[in-house]
Amino acid sequence: MNRLTLLLFALGMAALSGCSVITGIFKAGVAVGIISILVVVAIIIWIISLFRSK
Repeated sequence: MNRLTLLLFALGMAALSGCSVITGIFKAGVAVGIISILVVVAIIIWIISLFRSK
């Protein structure tokens, strides 16, 4: 019974640490995505302003 408890505990810890890693990856992905969108929009606005100034 002791080995089964130890095995279940180890599996639980591995699952919980995996979830925190995935959460960190998704948070970083969201931040990079938002920054990328802002950069692309800024470049598009800059290009449009170049054409309008002529």
